This record gives sequence, structure tokens and C-alpha cells, in this order.
Amino acid sequence: MPTATPLKVVKLQRLFAALSIAVSAGSACATATFSSIKSSYQSSDTQILDRNGELLQRLRIDASVRRGQWVALADVSPALRTALVLSEDKRFYEHSGVDWQAVSSAAWGNLWNTKTRGASTITMQLAGLLDADLKPSAGGRSVVQKIGQTVSAQLLERSWRKDQILEAYLNLVPFRGELVGIDALSQTLFGKAAHGLDAREAAVAAALVRAPNAKLAQVTQRACGVLQAIESQADCGGLDLFTTAALQRRAFDTSEGIAPHLARQLVRGSAKNSGNSITTSLRAPLQRFAVQTLQQQLRELQGRHVEDGAVIVLDNATGEVLAWVGSSGTLSAAAEVDGVTALRQPGSTLKPFLYAEALAERRITAASLLEDTSTHIQTSGGLYIPQNYDHQFKGWVSARTALGASLNVPAVRTLVMLSPDAFFRQLQALGLPLKESGGYYGYSLALGSAEVSLLNLANAYRTLGNGGRYSATSFTPNAKPQFRPAYRQALDARAAFIASDILADPLARARTFGSDSLLATRFWTAVKTGTSKDMRDNWAIGFSQAYTVGVWVGNASGAPMWDVSGTTGAAPIWVAVMQFLHSRQTSRAPTPPPGVLQAAVQFGGQEAARSEWFIEGTQQAQFAMHSVAAGAGSISASGIKSLNSADGNAARITNPTSGTIIALDPDIPPMHQRVDFNAEGSGLRWWIDGKAFAQGANAQWLPWPGRHLVQIRNARGEVLDSVRVEVRGAGLRAVAGKK
Repeated sequence: MPTATPLKVVKLQRLFAALSIAVSAGSACATATFSSIKSSYQSSDTQILDRNGELLQRLRIDASVRRGQWVALADVSPALRTALVLSEDKRFYEHSGVDWQAVSSAAWGNLWNTKTRGASTITMQLAGLLDADLKPSAGGRSVVQKIGQTVSAQLLERSWRKDQILEAYLNLVPFRGELVGIDALSQTLFGKAAHGLDAREAAVAAALVRAPNAKLAQVTQRACGVLQAIESQADCGGLDLFTTAALQRRAFDTSEGIAPHLARQLVRGSAKNSGNSITTSLRAPLQRFAVQTLQQQLRELQGRHVEDGAVIVLDNATGEVLAWVGSSGTLSAAAEVDGVTALRQPGSTLKPFLYAEALAERRITAASLLEDTSTHIQTSGGLYIPQNYDHQFKGWVSARTALGASLNVPAVRTLVMLSPDAFFRQLQALGLPLKESGGYYGYSLALGSAEVSLLNLANAYRTLGNGGRYSATSFTPNAKPQFRPAYRQALDARAAFIASDILADPLARARTFGSDSLLATRFWTAVKTGTSKDMRDNWAIGFSQAYTVGVWVGNASGAPMWDVSGTTGAAPIWVAVMQFLHSRQTSRAPTPPPGVLQAAVQFGGQEAARSEWFIEGTQQAQFAMHSVAAGAGSISASGIKSLNSADGNAARITNPTSGTIIALDPDIPPMHQRVDFNAEGSGLRWWIDGKAFAQGANAQWLPWPGRHLVQIRNARGEVLDSVRVEVRGAGLRAVAGKK
């Protein structure tokens, strides 16, 4: 039996290897279907969609390659389809995967060292893209790989339509640098979608398919040839400049849309979202309106040192997030900071939960009288004497008025009844995870000294609007009942109802904000504003029957704003968003829960008689203070011996007392915060820091931060009495001497 020579063995091995690769490649392409290739396509971006499938945000998550979205062939411009076929495979619609005419031409050219276009068809190139074994090396494909590519192309043509082959090729073919697929190319180089490419742009794109990383001159030359193949009379003049500009352009931003902060939040929270679209619970029209309203309001506040803001909208029933605006975008120097999740001091916005807890523990009723007087309140930050909207303390006021008018002293007195630790536990139950303990914050917790996020604070208000029932928020639509949130009772339903009724009461609000307040909507809403220390954060949070809206305005840097109050900062945005939500939807007051009743009450002159809500068993008909302590010892406020006034009697300052520390309330417009000066005597002149500013026994002073010397003098300029006061809080643009 004859034996095979070594040369024959090698040839047989090569033939066997070629056949094996051809068979395996053919098998890979035979099992690959168009639908499977399309469904397995991975974009380098994640698309964030609203609940109806509208694009909100595109966010790049793969830095190694730049792939756009899969583009249907019908969405590719006719110019590009024509250019690609003319450039790469003129007989694409005639052959069955292999262009044998081109193969013979290429073989003949190789024999005579004549340069030809090459014989690789679009189908063969697609086969090479689908099968990793057919990927060319630095020196090109081997003979064995070319055989496998030929077999695979013919198998593809048997199971795929021509339009499917061309569509897959356009989405998978690598172009220049990191760019893969026609969407990434058209967006990056031309700043438009693939359906908008004209003949010149299509020619450049087709030229890049042949040699993705060729030099500029080669790309321009090839593009000119393709352009003239499309249009025989085409002029290539200026094509070099156009090609240069296109190759230098990088118009495909890594993030684009109207919900960048939510997009990053969702991508961080999902490990399996590469290239996928994420459907959210947001409403795109509402999101756009919230973005525009926030930016418009901040533009109107230009010159008041405020550039950032955030808006959150929640569905009361489901907890779904309907709008998430994390910053003011281009208006901000810190646009990447998410104002929805950032921690800020909430100011007076914690007061509704404080009063609700006191109501639930039956320590007060909505009609209980609380003292709002000039009282020194010891906190970790020192002594506080808050100022009120109408220039003076209210004296004895009902809890309804104290909450509605956002009075600070009654709030702190209420916290004294509860204790900071009890209030801390209530806030935690409402989903506000404070960093420190109640004892750490002390009584300043009543005035919002802790830090919370807008998202958590808005959800706490949603809990109030839901009768004290708490559930977590959600980013995904919860259309089916079985996926609705699980509630837990975080606050007494009766107390939640009464607190909500107070926040919706324009009369309770009137003593601070006026009867024509911006916060009064034409449909039922409950709302609270708040401003943190030194006017760093401004809030408006509230709810209707169906929605909860939260707005924060301030500076991401923490810098204070200038003359921005609760009603001029966040409130206009809150009102606009609420009106948008209820343009075609009504909002009705909640139904009273079991265990509450309404009864007539009188206040003995402190407030007008009215009908009030009570937790059953706490109602009473009369609330009055028959003896109210007022003013005045008989010694000089400064403790020095007093001279006589013009009437011969001793003159002295009765208010303020020496050592008074005045804390300005940033929630109240500055022009409405004045300090009452009172003295006994006649012919008096008031002086502050060595400057005369008023005459008479009584005067009002517009304070500004700092330490001040207050004096009363007689007509001869002699000092009759003096006190020293300190003003803390937001700065006021004012001058001494203004009455």
C-alpha cells in the first residue's frame, strides 16, 4: 500500500481545516436569524423612556465603542442606501451572496497584478461581522476564512431577505475610530439622524466603509467618486473642506435629553441595562414643563444670587415619580448635582409633621391657644427670637393659625411638649432618615435644622395627603393592581387629616402671607413653604387630591440667596406645576376619616369664632386666655440709672431688653420683618449706632445682621437709656433710619 508524501499530508490538512471552518462558519450563519441579531444588538447608550415610550434621556454607558440605536432600513436616507450599494456591491440585488463576476475579475487582476475593487459583497462582509471566526487579522483574511465567508454568505441569502441583509450591515459595520453603525456615524459626524443624510454626507459615509481610518485625502477622493456615481454631474468642489469638518465634529453627546439625573440614578441601580431602553413612570410633557418652569423662574430671579433648583412630582395613589428635575441645567455652575437627592435644611416644611404628632398625642387641638411672644428659646445655636410677618408677635394664637402662618415660637413650644426624640422618631416613620438623633438637633429641629432630600420630603407630604399612610416611591409604572405599593400607617389618620386641612386653609395662612397669597389655588391643595438659615434653601411642598409636588430653589454650593422668600422663590414654580397637572383634572378635599368631628369654637377675642376639626373626645367650645402677662418691670432695660424725659418722669426702654438676639425668619419677606421699639417717657428720640432714626415713645426698625446699640435721648441729646441687641439670619438690603 503506497504511503502519502509529507507534502500531500500538509495539503490534506489544509483542505480539511478549510472545510471545517467553512462548515462551522456556515453553521453559525445558518442558525443566525435577522430577529435574533437585531434583538441581541447592544447600543453603547441606554435610552430612558417615559411611560408612553417617548424618549426622555439618552445616556452613554459603554466607553469602549460608540453604537447608537438600531436603525430600520426604512429610516435610512435613500441617498445613503444608494451610495453604499454603488460603493460596496453594485450587483447586490442580483447575486445570491457571492458575486462570481467580481470574483473572476479579482482573480484575473491578481494574475496580471491589476488593481480591482475586490470581490467581497455586502452579504460576505455581513457574514464576517456575524462570525468571530471570520474576523480578519492585521494582514487580512486568510484563504480559509475567505472560503468560510463565501459559504456563510450563500447560507445567509437563503434565509434572509435583501432588505434585512442591508439593514443589519448598516447597523453593524464599523466606521471611523470607535464608531460602529450608521446611527453613531450620522449623529457624530453630521449631527443628525440617518434619515436626514444628503448625497454629499452619504458619499462620505460610504467612503469610510471602505477604509474607516484612511487619511483625509483618501476619504475625500473616494467620497468624490461615490458622489459622482450617485449624481453624474456632481461637483466635488469644497468636498475636502466638508469632509475635514465632518471628521472633526463630535456632535453625539454622551448624555442628551431632559432627565439626566434620573437617567444616572436608574443606570446606577440596574446592572443589566447595557444598551437597553428603560421605561419609567415619568410623563414627558410634564417633565418638559417642569424643566422650562424652573429655568424661567430662575431667570426672573436673576441678580438675587440664585442659580439652582429641583422639582419632583409624585402620584399620590401609586408613589410613581411623574417628573424628576435635578437641576436648572445650563443656568447652573453645578448642573451635575442632583437637587432631588441632595441633602438640605428644610426650614419650616417640617412643621406640619410636628403639629400632626402633637394632635395625635392629644397634647393640642387645632383650636388650642399657643403663645407667640418675644421669648428667649435656648437651642444649640443660641437664643432665638423669631420675627413675624406683621412686624410683631401675635400673642396668643390657635394652633391652626400658628401652622398656617408659619410662626416659629409656637412651633418650638409645641416641640417642648413632645420632645425632640419623639419628633425624631415620627420623622423617621415618615421616611426622613435623619443623620443624627433628636437630642443632637434639640429644639431647633422644629425649625428644620436637620438635612433631608427633596425626594424624601415630598414623599413625607404624600404620606400626609394619603391619610398618614406611607409607601416608597417608584420609577416604574404600576399599572396592575397587584403591583401597587404596600402601605403602612406612619401617622395617625385623624391628625393627618386635620394638618392637611390647616395647610389648605387660606385664612390660617392670611396672617403671614395675606388673603391674596400666591399659594391659594382655584382647586383644593395643601401647601407649606420653608426657608433655611441664612436663606440658603427655599422650599414649596404640597399636594392635591392626586399629586404631590415638591420644589427646592437655592445654590448647589450652599451660598445664600439675596431677598428670596418662601413666596418669591419656590412657590411660583409649585403653583405653575400644580396648575399644569390640574388643567383638565379636578381636586377635591379629602373625606374626613372616622374619629374626627367638626364643632363650633369661640376664642374670647383672641380669634374670630369658627367651626373647627377635632379628634373625637378632644373637642371643646371655648378657648381663651383671660389673663395675659405683658411688658414691663420698673427698671431701665439697660440696668443704668435713667434720666428724666420731657415730662419730668424717668424714661426707659421697655422693648427690646438688653442682650436680645433677634433671629430673622427667611421664610418671611424682609420688608415685613420689623422690630418694635417701645419706651416710657415723652419727647424721646431713638438712636441706633450713633444715628438718629425716629421720634416718639414707639418706633419700628428694619433690622440688619450685626450687633447694635439702641438709645433713647432727649431734645438736648442726652442719653436717657440704652440697650444692646444682636440680629442674626438672612441679610436685608436696608439702611438705618428707614421706618
